[in-house]
Amino acid sequence: MHAQTLRQYDRLGLVSPGRTAGGGRRYSPRDVALLREVQRLSQEDGVNLAGIKRIIELESQVEALQDRVRELLAEVEVAQHRALAAESAFRPDFGHPSPGTALVVWRPRGPRSSR
Repeated sequence: MHAQTLRQYDRLGLVSPGRTAGGGRRYSPRDVALLREVQRLSQEDGVNLAGIKRIIELESQVEALQDRVRELLAEVEVAQHRALAAESAFRPDFGHPSPGTALVVWRPRGPRSSR
């Protein structure tokens, strides 16, 4: 990739390379992968730089949201286990129905008519 292109991507904030003592740019493996994706979107898909920047921002946001969903699901699982443990401690027979137990649902027929 041309140095001018790299400077432009840096200026736009698409990548943030580290710097050497002499001011040279040093790209991390993550930056290199991102630069390849920028190049692919630009050359193969014809996306302009503003569109590429927005795509990268949205992908980053999606990744952060997926991480948060995983965290919340783990919290829900812990809370469910705690609730089940608390219910089991309160009612030892909870979760273990005895044989022959049936559930009957009563539904009224509606208003009674007088005879």
